[in-house]
Amino acid sequence: MPIADEQFAVLKTYYPQAELRTLPSSAHLIVVPNFPLPLGWTQQQATIFFIAPVGYPLAKPDCFWTDRDLRLAHGGMPQAANITAIPEINQPQLWFSWHTTHWNPNRDNLLTYVRVIEERFKKLQ
Repeated sequence: MPIADEQFAVLKTYYPQAELRTLPSSAHLIVVPNFPLPLGWTQQQATIFFIAPVGYPLAKPDCFWTDRDLRLAHGGMPQAANITAIPEINQPQLWFSWHTTHWNPNRDNLLTYVRVIEERFKKLQ
């Protein structure tokens, strides 16, 4: 079983509605619906999307997407975000240019990256 599949099984225990889709490049798109958001956003939950690139886990996930109409509670666009299509599926969503600098392929996994996204949503900017 490829490592993305093994790690996805763990992620699914936390987010049962999550989906793993293989893209034409052999990268994987991870979709997590009903992802809870902290106060300070225009929604209480959203769908998040991120890519486990070809070469994962040595190649780390980078950036993520969410519902295209999600905004900060005051109506403003989040920092370092804009409407951009998810690669390979051409689906415009709200893209967050958010990067992790603490990735270790021997320790980190898909759930780790979801926690990175969770931390970004706690930053109301």
